[in-house]
Amino acid sequence: MKISREIKTAILILGGVFLFIYGYNFLNGNAVFKRTKTLYAIYQEVEGLVSGAKVSINGLSVGKISKIDFLPNTTKILVTMDVRQELYFSNESTAMLYETGVIAGKAISIVPVFDPQRVVNDGDTLKASVKPGLTELINRQIEPLQIKIESMLISADSLFAGVSNVLSNDTQANLKSTLENLSITTKNLNNASLAAVEILKTNQEHFNDTFSNIKYTSENLRLITDSISNVKFSRTIKSFTETVESLNKIVSNIESGHGTAGKLIKDEALYEYLTEASKVLESLLTDLKKHPKRYVQFSLFGKKEKTLTKEEN
Repeated sequence: MKISREIKTAILILGGVFLFIYGYNFLNGNAVFKRTKTLYAIYQEVEGLVSGAKVSINGLSVGKISKIDFLPNTTKILVTMDVRQELYFSNESTAMLYETGVIAGKAISIVPVFDPQRVVNDGDTLKASVKPGLTELINRQIEPLQIKIESMLISADSLFAGVSNVLSNDTQANLKSTLENLSITTKNLNNASLAAVEILKTNQEHFNDTFSNIKYTSENLRLITDSISNVKFSRTIKSFTETVESLNKIVSNIESGHGTAGKLIKDEALYEYLTEASKVLESLLTDLKKHPKRYVQFSLFGKKEKTLTKEEN
């Protein structure tokens, strides 16, 4: 049995349509022959999320967004997701809306919770959460800085207004005069520095001689200090130590009563004898002063020795 040309053409057209539908769904992530579960999540705002965006778990694509529409009688957004049938995470899992890139839009990542008693079924609604994107994080960081900058600008404006009010005509004239005096002072300092440079140039030779003398003096001082450091102090210190030890021995002998000096200091009998002799000597000198003729007689021709009376004796 021959197949007519019309039947062949119809079969070819139907096969092309089927391949087109299959390829379109494959490129969009739609499963043609695989069974899927339909899950839902409710958000307050889904800017950047479009139908066909991927649904993933830990970065692996497990489905797509099939529909985005308002929740009936509210302004909340109901997002419909088609995911693989073989996924068995809990219906307590979270559908987190996140930003895939600065210009790549948004997608949904399921944060799974595994509980065999509460496996997700077709038509279940997952918890919804939103992960801040890069733009939102930047805005959060910039907002406090923006507030500070605005506050600084307001303070600067107030400062300039206060300065403008303070700077009256007289104040401006005084400020101008001060600036002129400062300019004159700067000019004088410049002239003084030029004069100092000229003096240094003129007396450079004298300065060189002075520094040479200082260097020579420092060398001499170094030699003197080296000579002093080389002196043998140990011998002198040893002699001084021996002298001190000898003095200590002498003092010890005196304190113990040995020797003449020790007996003079320690012997009480000798002390009393010397005291008595001193008294007798003092009486003799006193009598010599009162009656010198008793002890000294002088005559050119000689004279008989005078006999002392009883009273004189």
